[in-house]
Amino acid sequence: MRFGLTILPEHTWSVAEPRWREAEALGFDHAWTFDHVTWGGLPDSPWFAALPTLAAAAAVTDRIGLGTFVTSPNNHHPVQLMREVLALDDISRGRFLLGIGSGGDLDARIMGEDLPLRARVDRFHEFTELLDRLLRDDHVSAEGDFYTARDVRTLPGPVRGAADGNRVPLVIAANGPRSIRLAVERGDGWMTYGGTADTDDAWWALIADLSSRVDTALEAAGRAPESLDRYLNLDSAPTFSLTSAAAFEDAVGRAAALGFTDVITHWPRDDEPFLGTRDVLDQVASEVIPALR
Repeated sequence: MRFGLTILPEHTWSVAEPRWREAEALGFDHAWTFDHVTWGGLPDSPWFAALPTLAAAAAVTDRIGLGTFVTSPNNHHPVQLMREVLALDDISRGRFLLGIGSGGDLDARIMGEDLPLRARVDRFHEFTELLDRLLRDDHVSAEGDFYTARDVRTLPGPVRGAADGNRVPLVIAANGPRSIRLAVERGDGWMTYGGTADTDDAWWALIADLSSRVDTALEAAGRAPESLDRYLNLDSAPTFSLTSAAAFEDAVGRAAALGFTDVITHWPRDDEPFLGTRDVLDQVASEVIPALR
């Protein structure tokens, strides 16, 4: 099991910088930040852009993976995003994880997008397929319903590309059947928040069902299960995973039993959402995580 910590981009860099350093010092495998214009969970909070934040985080860390949680077509075009991804992969020396998803209603509305859900999923599929090509190939052209690319040069290519033969990892957030198939077809990882539930048991039932659907999609595609990393956002459950060390340990155990390779929690805040204390974070990092590796 690998462990991730999300640091919301709500603070100025003078406040945020120590947290990124500490996430690495605490032993987390990867650290994430939300990529939204405005997040519905904190609509009145100050908010900073994800990609510049991750570039700054890359400059003050050495080991920890750094990811977007998640980037969407609501506020990114695949061609320009490719350039930003290449820069982040270079600055981080190959530590960048590109989490992508279809995006939420609030960002879509703010950006003037009135697409129905089906069209937004269609756009996400086109976005993902073009982005995948842009991160693998050079001289990329495409004429789609949502995006156009005309002989796009993609040099220098990902830092890891020449040595490892692949592009920056795509971690595809998916809950619906079409997007799960997309994650299996195009993704290096699948990410889920599960859905909304009133109780922890009901939420874990959603997670179990989604995990089973991914198993089925992998089998149908003829893809080995171990070739797809599985990331679970623990904190969409009714109980915040850092409520206590015991709560975190229980959540990780349930995730492992369902085949997840990676879990992600959130830096505790002084109020909702993610209300918790630094003491619990420290206890989890020093006692629970080492025991569960």
